[in-house]
Amino acid sequence: MLYFTATPIGNLEDITHRAIRIMKEVDYIICEDTRKTSILLNKYGIKKPMKSYNDYNKNKQTKWIIEKMKREEMDIVFVSSAGSPLISDPGFYLVKSLLRENLPFTSIPGPSAVINSLILSGLPPDRFIFEGYLPKNKGKRHRLLENLENEKRTTIVFESPKRLEKFMDELEQILPDREISIVKEMTKIYQTIVRGKPEQIKKDLPPLKGEFVVLIGGCEWTGIN
Repeated sequence: MLYFTATPIGNLEDITHRAIRIMKEVDYIICEDTRKTSILLNKYGIKKPMKSYNDYNKNKQTKWIIEKMKREEMDIVFVSSAGSPLISDPGFYLVKSLLRENLPFTSIPGPSAVINSLILSGLPPDRFIFEGYLPKNKGKRHRLLENLENEKRTTIVFESPKRLEKFMDELEQILPDREISIVKEMTKIYQTIVRGKPEQIKKDLPPLKGEFVVLIGGCEWTGIN
């Protein structure tokens, strides 16, 4: 069995008892970054061999995982660096391979930056879309944002600190009247939420370090007043 397992998005206490038990019982732990995952494993006294899995080695590592599960009937945990696997990480490539080989897998639920940011945002949570990381190409980014002009649902995107100011300029240009929430460093001691229209957000941006989620209110949302 392969277990796609959610891990903390910041605070290391945000992990389920089941996830800890499964990680202690399996044969291997597959992760994006062995250094980051080691911090979590050390906290909970988990000692298991680890292998990295990313966009650069996913072909090789997927073949290794398939072989271990088929020939040696190993149980394996798959985790991302933080949060729920498959969300903006290469894990879906592995899912497709497991399905082709008719190998079993399941999900151990837990923290999600997408859901947690939606709760903190103050924007309508009943209907939303998730766009992940926006294209780096300026033209593609602009077309995507222009397509949101008539979007009624809350839109959630990930953004790097290096591009956040530029992204706010783009929002001010294309969607100037939308309610925006920026959530930074969720569950950590420096968790920060900034809310307002793009023009105001630009004045109130927190220090550009850490992990950011940007949420864009729908075209019919005018705020809590």
